[in-house]
Amino acid sequence: MRHLTLLILFCILFACSESSKKLSFSSVRIETVFEDSVSIRVIEFLDKNTLAFAGSSGIYGTVDIPTGKIRSNIMKFHTVIPEFRSVAHTSNDFFMLSVGNPALLYKTGDNGRMNLVYIEEGDAVFYDAINFWNDREGVAVGDNTDGCLSIIITRDGGNTWNKLPCNVLPEFMEGEGAFAASNTNIKIIGDKTWIATTKRILYSMDKGETWTSFKTPVKTDETSEGIFSIDFYDENVGVAIGGDFAKPDGNLANKAITEDGGKTWQLLADGKEPGYKSCIRFVPNSGGNGLVAIGFTGISYSKDRGATWERLSKEGFYTIRFLNDSTAYAAGKNRIAKLSFR
Repeated sequence: MRHLTLLILFCILFACSESSKKLSFSSVRIETVFEDSVSIRVIEFLDKNTLAFAGSSGIYGTVDIPTGKIRSNIMKFHTVIPEFRSVAHTSNDFFMLSVGNPALLYKTGDNGRMNLVYIEEGDAVFYDAINFWNDREGVAVGDNTDGCLSIIITRDGGNTWNKLPCNVLPEFMEGEGAFAASNTNIKIIGDKTWIATTKRILYSMDKGETWTSFKTPVKTDETSEGIFSIDFYDENVGVAIGGDFAKPDGNLANKAITEDGGKTWQLLADGKEPGYKSCIRFVPNSGGNGLVAIGFTGISYSKDRGATWERLSKEGFYTIRFLNDSTAYAAGKNRIAKLSFR
């Protein structure tokens, strides 16, 4: 019995040491899996075997991860060819949302077709991101149209969407909007929701019923700068990144971290690389320490929760999603690629 007890203790200690082992990357291998003359700013894993994408020129489709097979189609709305920069999914359905006027939100329907479930027209209409709390409830955010940000919510699985009135949102800030750069303006954990605007973070603790806002130290002086992307490792630890896409080398006040659920933020690596990035993601199973930031300026990696960074590649992309703790897929101008971190 004593020997069995020692064996169990050894296994427990060994397992603990393995689970706490820190991931560390020094390089990335990039393999193109799809090429076309389109801009792709949005990808999402439907499951471990299927990557969905959508982009400019009305294109949308999937990548079969095991085989690399591509299935794609073109969406048209009368004479309009939409540009998609937001997609999301539930257990049952896939959604894609276009930017610009008119905003078109599609949901999977019968016989493999995409059904139009929401349309919004107006010169100022511009939607930036979409996400779901569960199979019934979801949210999308867009720029200012009627004196506040455009936030639409569904409570019936995406069949109908309703726009929140301005009086239920935090008071609008002059010049506030959002960037439709990578579909990472919205982060959801449980019932909690964080939305990154060009000026601040909007927060809801009850699936969009009530809202408040938090300030960040990220620079927002120019219309081309601000927060482009956020991610949270858990309900407390989150990061934000952006900068000025018109001055991509600038690295002052473009990265920040919170450890209290977004209430307060502190700058990261201020005045140091990386500069402008359009997407940031925590590395899975990294204990909240591993981060990858991506943009047309290249791929950067941090192993210490954003305190220091290393550029892994100069190859440019707009958005990234991790399949596991060492493999991700990224999309950008004219392509989707598999990224293998080592």
